[in-house]
Amino acid sequence: MDAATLTYDTLRFGEFEDFPETSEPVWILGKEYNALTEKDEILSDVTSRLWFTYRKNFPPIGGTGPTSDTGWGCMLRCGQMILGEALMCRHLGRGKWISSLWARGQKQREEYISILNAFIDKKDSYYSIHQIAQMGVGEGKPIGQWYGPNTVAQVLKKLAVFDTWSRLVVHVAMDNTVVIEEIKRLCMPWLDVAGACGEAEGVGELNGCLEGACALAEEETALWKPLVLLIPLRLGLSDINEAYIETLKQCFMLPQSLGVIGGKPNSAHYFIGYVGEELIYLDPHTTQPAVEPCEDSQVPDETYHCQHPPCRMHICELDPSIAAGFFCRTEDEFDDWCMRIRRLSCKRGGLPMFELVDSQPSHMVSVDALNLTPDFSDSDRLERFFDSEDEEFEILSL
Repeated sequence: MDAATLTYDTLRFGEFEDFPETSEPVWILGKEYNALTEKDEILSDVTSRLWFTYRKNFPPIGGTGPTSDTGWGCMLRCGQMILGEALMCRHLGRGKWISSLWARGQKQREEYISILNAFIDKKDSYYSIHQIAQMGVGEGKPIGQWYGPNTVAQVLKKLAVFDTWSRLVVHVAMDNTVVIEEIKRLCMPWLDVAGACGEAEGVGELNGCLEGACALAEEETALWKPLVLLIPLRLGLSDINEAYIETLKQCFMLPQSLGVIGGKPNSAHYFIGYVGEELIYLDPHTTQPAVEPCEDSQVPDETYHCQHPPCRMHICELDPSIAAGFFCRTEDEFDDWCMRIRRLSCKRGGLPMFELVDSQPSHMVSVDALNLTPDFSDSDRLERFFDSEDEEFEILSL
């Protein structure tokens, strides 16, 4: 207990409840388990996920700012977790690392070390608490202020531009609408080059145009830049609309699922699955000392993996302001995701949480397509809609 300061969740519940003995299927990020016969596999799956929590004694944010994010950084940590899951899928392959990557005494793979280093609590890590907090200032959020799901999604999108190793496209779909054409142009930038050449030279020159495109810089020529799709949603006013519950559950069953960031009054969580009417989540509300890499470049990672049974909460307790995440490494995976979403929208028993359309509706303006960054007024407008319940999330005293 000396190594970590446990906050209200663990103090309130005392001990972590064991996983339930139930015949209901357990779904964790696209994988189904049987709680009666696969409890060890479930716990192993949860343990393998990156778990980012409050930290203390890290270098001051901005040089003179906070040295701990206890009490205000829970949504920032949830953002780290959903993006960390995407990086694991991007560099190590989805699900292939669950049983073998994280094990005591096992030599860490270089890709795994690089992923952890991207989140180390220091100013020069791609997705550190320092970078997220300081980038959030541009979204109208002072350092030390609580974020909503939309804000952290917008910040991660901006930070991903500087991650030249992962070369991700982080797309935040606004207005409850995912535009297929918009995403394909972001993930396949050569389409614009090919289109320009086709207009100038005619359709017969298309292959030649693509060959020319392949002579551009590598980051511009990948046939598909891996996609992290974040969809801020509002599933009710003060409480979640029960009409969305079955659709939300279905999202955890999709193989492309990265989970959901959101929470309930006073806390933000990273939701990774469900069983019955309960959501399964990783909780960032534990304060642990900041970690420094070892001299041999290995990263002490025991505190980056949750080693107790996962937390659970009834789905009706979920605050309606959330952001759902999906990862599509290839165009085929994205096409498959689109097909599955369309099937879900045709099912009875639940309302679609968002709309999937082929092309941009005339009433929408795409910030990505215009290559613009939202200014403060845009950020404030979006925040008022998607994070209007932020005042219900109280800042915990240190």
